[in-house]
Amino acid sequence: MLKQFSPLPDRRGKVWRKPKVLQGDRTYGFRHIIKLLVRLVIGRLLAMRGSPHGSGPGKTRYMIERTMAWLSDYRRLKVCYERSNDRFRGFHVLAACVICSNRLQQIRRRRF
Repeated sequence: MLKQFSPLPDRRGKVWRKPKVLQGDRTYGFRHIIKLLVRLVIGRLLAMRGSPHGSGPGKTRYMIERTMAWLSDYRRLKVCYERSNDRFRGFHVLAACVICSNRLQQIRRRRF
C-alpha cells in the first residue's frame, strides 16, 4: 500500500509522493513493517505488539475514530445489504465524499 501511494499536493503546491508519518494500532506493530518504514524514511506512530492500548484520549487517534463514527451514521454501511463488493465499496466512497464535503463547508463558514 505504501509503495502505491498516489502523489498528493499540499496547500503550497508541493507534491508529496509518500506520507510523512504512518499511524496504526498494534495490528501494524510488527518488526518487518517498522523496518519497511525505516527503509522508506517514513515516520511511525505505531503501537508495538504487546504494548498498552491506545495513545491516550484525543492525542492522535481521535480523528480516525470520529471519522469511523461518521461512516457508521449511514444505514447502508452499518449492515451490508449489497450482494456485490463493488457496490458496497461505492457506498463507502460516496459516504466519504459527503463527509468531506460537509467538513469543507464547515471550514469555509469559519473563515468568512
